[in-house]
Amino acid sequence: MSAVILAFVDSMAAAGRLGASLDLPVHEVTVHRFPDNESLIRIPASAQTVILYRSLDNPDHKLIELVLAASAARDGGAERVILVAPYLAYMRQDKAFHPGEAVSQKVIGGLLASYFDGLVTVDPHLHRVANLSEAIPGIPALSLSAAPLLAALIDPKDNPIIIGPDSESRQWTEAIARPLGLETLIATKQRLGDRQVSLTIAEVERAKGRRAIIVDDMISSGRTLAETAKLLRQAGATSVEAIATHCLADPDDLAFMAAQGIDRIVSSDSIDGPTSKAALAPLITRALRDNGLA
Repeated sequence: MSAVILAFVDSMAAAGRLGASLDLPVHEVTVHRFPDNESLIRIPASAQTVILYRSLDNPDHKLIELVLAASAARDGGAERVILVAPYLAYMRQDKAFHPGEAVSQKVIGGLLASYFDGLVTVDPHLHRVANLSEAIPGIPALSLSAAPLLAALIDPKDNPIIIGPDSESRQWTEAIARPLGLETLIATKQRLGDRQVSLTIAEVERAKGRRAIIVDDMISSGRTLAETAKLLRQAGATSVEAIATHCLADPDDLAFMAAQGIDRIVSSDSIDGPTSKAALAPLITRALRDNGLA
């Protein structure tokens, strides 16, 4: 069965690495923006299997372009259209917390399931949903873990301590620390607003005189990481680093975190940027092949 990878300009570098790993051609989807901000999508090639590659940070315009490209691939003769979205947006809200709220996970999951025959993502931000297939029903929906790739970025020789900035980060913290034989601390977080948090870390004194590494699935505004770094510095940590699967932070956020005492930030290449150090292509290649999606 013939196959091709199609990617948008914002994902071409990472898509190229996946293409090299899978030994598949990679072509760029053309986007023309009209004066009224509508988009015209052109795909340069099709095949029996089309793998559309795009991370869904800044999702509101990316989603529209993505489903238009999927439709064009189907119209061009594709028998299967597979989505590789290393970062998958709108997965956090899985219930209505107040009257009138849309359940975005259900809506976006249903939308993607209606346009794609399979989906691969990495460390989606799920809360009360145990399996990605609950959020994206009816198609193979694969949730991969970047923990082994991120653990490979840590040198355990000086016995650093691994910190999770909240209870939800425990799964990633332990998945990275356990194979390296490293100790962990888990913070307790109270969110006071989109950019304001309050944190405590039980037994934070264990960080004294040690390199501290904060681990999470994603970095956004960086306020949680900055508050964690402040507590670790106060406890006597010799340095503070941060590792995450996804880094959505903009340059101002990165500068803020550096000013708050975070010496180094590294992430996967799910979103292209200055922190992208771990290539996801080998992980995604294995998942696509093992599940017959490529």
